[in-house]
Amino acid sequence: MDKQQLIDCHERIKPFIHKTPVLTSRLINKIAGTHLYFKCENFQRMGAFKMRGAANAIMQLTDEQKQNGVVTHSSGNFAQALSLSAQSLGIKAYIVMPSSAPQVKKEAVKGYGGHLIECEPNLEARELASQQIVEKHGATFIHPSNDDQVILGQGTACKELLELHPDLDFVVTPVGGGGLIAGCALSAHYFGNNCKTIGGEPFEVDDAYRSLKSGKIETNATTNTIADGLKTQLGDRNFPIIQKHVDEIIRVTEEEIIAAMRLIWERLKIVCEPSSAVALAAVLKKKNKFKDKKVGIVISGGNVDLSHLPF
Repeated sequence: MDKQQLIDCHERIKPFIHKTPVLTSRLINKIAGTHLYFKCENFQRMGAFKMRGAANAIMQLTDEQKQNGVVTHSSGNFAQALSLSAQSLGIKAYIVMPSSAPQVKKEAVKGYGGHLIECEPNLEARELASQQIVEKHGATFIHPSNDDQVILGQGTACKELLELHPDLDFVVTPVGGGGLIAGCALSAHYFGNNCKTIGGEPFEVDDAYRSLKSGKIETNATTNTIADGLKTQLGDRNFPIIQKHVDEIIRVTEEEIIAAMRLIWERLKIVCEPSSAVALAAVLKKKNKFKDKKVGIVISGGNVDLSHLPF
């Protein structure tokens, strides 16, 4: 994937996405000992960065594929993104969600016109249900993170951030399925000025951290984390990009995630979900690494169940 593909992708999806704001906080800067620029994808349409990749992936389909609709499996944000993108473009979306997904996210999928199919909360069940829809309806499967067009779309968040702040030393994102960090790493490489990409990941689901160490895609035996958007694993499309362009993945505890989430709510006065707070938690954990640098942080989403806040 090259620079021109990112530029073309951004131009293509602009009518369907928001150019989200970048916020700063002098107090958080003081606590972190660095200069932080928060790219607020919680203000994106459907409340998360995934709108970018979903819109781009659908727009790249053939007319015949569009007629048969699209299908994905997702615990929440990509489910909503694909539903809304499909609705915006007049296409049918079948959404496979684990029964354990937050009710607020299930309701949002329905509200965006997605056809919801629930399954057991494991990857095998999700993949089987998706495959059955492909066979029955001829729908095109779009993976939430392991798809070139999705990765390019997610990378436009970092592209916009660097257009405002071209001199960033680092960009830090959460790591779940790997689509956001891979896309942002490409944008940092092509549009940044020696800008390094860093990932934040919970200790409880540290498959990406272990994958970079071992050189092959690792899995998680358990997924006991508050960061419900980060329970998925890397794929063969995004992992090579991460290997090439991501400098480091910093692991954080559940307590550190909650503390960072609370800080964002209290000081930036914005709603962010736990997965989003992982990036700030990583910066606060390794203050020496980021000291006096210019650091972009992608607040990946704000779709949180307000009846189950961790503070």
